[in-house]
Amino acid sequence: MAKLIIPTPLRKFTENQSALESNGSTVIEAMQDLANEYPNLKKHIFDDHGKIRNFIRIYLGNDDIQSLQNENTPVADDSVISIIPAIAGGTNN
Repeated sequence: MAKLIIPTPLRKFTENQSALESNGSTVIEAMQDLANEYPNLKKHIFDDHGKIRNFIRIYLGNDDIQSLQNENTPVADDSVISIIPAIAGGTNN
């Protein structure tokens, strides 16, 4: 089973779990599996068309899936998938 790393801002939707396992054979299947298990997380990961939101970055190991096969990137049993939400803020001087 692939391991999904849940970032701190999204842990409130996964019962404060920092890592979960998924049976998905691709990144999109793993993410859908996560959203099905934790329905309150779905709107934070997926847009209205079922696509991963463009401000969410997904890494398979050290590689951004955009440099691989995007959502269709294959996932092995020993894969580590990291979800990285965009962080904005700061001040204008």
